[in-house]
Amino acid sequence: MPDLAQSAAFLTRNVVEALPAGGLEARLRTAAREERPVRAKLGLDPTAPDLHLGHTVVLEKLREFQDLGHRVVLIVGDYTARVGDPSGRSQTRPALSGAAIDANAETYKEQAFKVLRSEPELLEVRRNSEWLDMRMEELFGLARTTTVAQLLERNDFAKRFAAGTPISLLELLYPLLQGYDSVAISADVELGGTDQTFNLMRGREMQRAYGMAEQCVLTVPLLTGTDGLQKMSKSFGNHIGITEAPAEMYGKTLSLPDAAMGQWFDLLAVELPSAGTGPRDAKRSLARAIVARFHSAAAAQEAERHFDRLFVDRKAPEEIEPHRLAAGEDPVHIPALIAAAFGHSRSEARRLVTAGAVRLDGAVLAREEIDLPSARLDGAVLQVGKRGFRRLHRA
Repeated sequence: MPDLAQSAAFLTRNVVEALPAGGLEARLRTAAREERPVRAKLGLDPTAPDLHLGHTVVLEKLREFQDLGHRVVLIVGDYTARVGDPSGRSQTRPALSGAAIDANAETYKEQAFKVLRSEPELLEVRRNSEWLDMRMEELFGLARTTTVAQLLERNDFAKRFAAGTPISLLELLYPLLQGYDSVAISADVELGGTDQTFNLMRGREMQRAYGMAEQCVLTVPLLTGTDGLQKMSKSFGNHIGITEAPAEMYGKTLSLPDAAMGQWFDLLAVELPSAGTGPRDAKRSLARAIVARFHSAAAAQEAERHFDRLFVDRKAPEEIEPHRLAAGEDPVHIPALIAAAFGHSRSEARRLVTAGAVRLDGAVLAREEIDLPSARLDGAVLQVGKRGFRRLHRA
């Protein structure tokens, strides 16, 4: 039997909190006595189609449990996503359709396997619709476990209540529903980011209310997004999806402010470059390591070469997606062309032209160059923003 104290110390070495003190070692001992693996739980609400680097911080911690022979229970929150986690929110989240949630749920499961081991004895994937699609009588029993006063102790709710900002009954239910997940799957441990502490502790209280042994809680730091300011989130537009193309992943990493690099090296467990390496080269090392982890070392080298060609040498990519001009259109209305080629709205396309963010064969289009002859566009490279390129051809 492995030294359980050492295992507990290893698993808690880089967490923010391990609650209660000594709780993980106690759960490891209980599981060993019962000759079973520990059940370590993580719930993810599929509110967006992709997992991002921020998710991988807690997924890597779960992988450590698996590597020690324990069983990870990954809960895809297809029902809690219909409510919307109020953690860190100053207002109610917009509702998602069931179809969107179901589609996102499938991609979450697939992408989680990029970090987690998939052996059946080490991984159990569940949807919380399995137990949260409950009879009204069961919901009444769940609601009786918690008081409104307990829920308003939550900082997010307290601030909104004091400010008179609406709080829906569904949002008040969210911590109970997440807590009931721990009851349903008999969790020994639950993991989450530091913004989830309230919800995780409700899981302990929920288990106690149902006469079960209480899970211990491990919270991990939140990875800062590419803006270097807020936590990584698709809502903030500062995320890097783990399935993004190598060039996008590399380029976005290089946009990270220097001050945030240390946290990324630490939380993403990337080996630090040698002493004396400057910020520019350190960030390139970080970007290569991230691309190599989710793609390959060859893809990382190609992504770096692609970036240098575009932004160091100021050249167009070697391979550019073609776009055919509309037949018979002459002159060509540039906002309409941008909308068709890149999927922007015409108003956004006009704004980009006005902002000097549109180039033709490397030259910035002037504001007045809204309509151009098709002969000038034929064979030219249209660039929108830093990374959008199309090779134009007449129909």
